[in-house]
Amino acid sequence: MLSFLPRFIFPKITDIAPEFLAERGIRLLLMDFDNTMLPYTTDVPEQELLDWLERIRRGGIELCIVSNSHKSRVPQFSERYGVACQTHAAKPSPKGIRLAMQRFGADKTQTALVGDQIFTDVLGANLAGVTAIAVRSIHNHTILLKLRHIFEVPFLAMAHRRRVKP
Repeated sequence: MLSFLPRFIFPKITDIAPEFLAERGIRLLLMDFDNTMLPYTTDVPEQELLDWLERIRRGGIELCIVSNSHKSRVPQFSERYGVACQTHAAKPSPKGIRLAMQRFGADKTQTALVGDQIFTDVLGANLAGVTAIAVRSIHNHTILLKLRHIFEVPFLAMAHRRRVKP
């Protein structure tokens, strides 16, 4: 479905509880990497993210990074912290999302994708038919990232009732 509106909006990825996902039948959480999990400017995760990854796993939710990145930082993070990854995902195309779902044997109703970008992550999730979850970008450190955010504001405003308070 061609939609730029997320199903849910959280302030940050670590605010998403495993219970929230499980209550909605989600068993696979696909995650954008850059500016969703880590800022572009570092490869070192904060302890809060590492604790959250463990909490999600203990809650029975499988995790997979789905990134458009062609850089080595995503596979290196994946290997170091034991999180599966699907790079070269080409979001908003649903191709990479579907590959990750096949890898875990999950169907559309069991899958959610969380990301910070409306035009890649949310649209990609909606095109793939999975639950779209938007989070605020960690750090818009360039003018291009700031401009992109300005174009996303109307869609976030339209979806304001979908905000979830942690």
